[in-house]
Amino acid sequence: METAERMTVGIVAERHRIDHPWPAERWTVVTALAGEPEVAPWTVLAEGEGWTRYYVDSAEVSLFRSEAENYKHNLDSHEPALYVILRRSPEPPGVALLAVTVDPGEIDTHSDSGDDLIEALPLPPTVAAWMQAFVERHYVPRPFHKRRRDRADPEALATHRPSQRDTHHD
Repeated sequence: METAERMTVGIVAERHRIDHPWPAERWTVVTALAGEPEVAPWTVLAEGEGWTRYYVDSAEVSLFRSEAENYKHNLDSHEPALYVILRRSPEPPGVALLAVTVDPGEIDTHSDSGDDLIEALPLPPTVAAWMQAFVERHYVPRPFHKRRRDRADPEALATHRPSQRDTHHD
């Protein structure tokens, strides 16, 4: 298995009460902190009318050499992002920290489930610098090769026999 470089980040989120018949609340990821704060998970950091801000928990962000191209695309994008994935949970307060990643490709797999809350946060400067150093060490640009299409074989096209599906009758 490929070894990875890791960095720990702490996640802060807010729960907002909403007036809706099904979900009674909405979660928003507020920020990511470099390192692991000396605060217990789900510590209340602030409260106001209808909202509560929590230190959720910490998670490791992992970088793999095989994904260096994805990290480079993230860093080169208009808004480099740190992606935080929360999943609904039956345990209070109702969500759990599932993962934190900087790989946009990884987010596609989580967005397919539809049950996860995925928030893109601005990439913290310490995480960006760490990623940039990793990309400089491991990213290898791939040369672009234009594919050539095969020419159609007129003889093969002329001898095509219709299949059952081709002869479908209404």
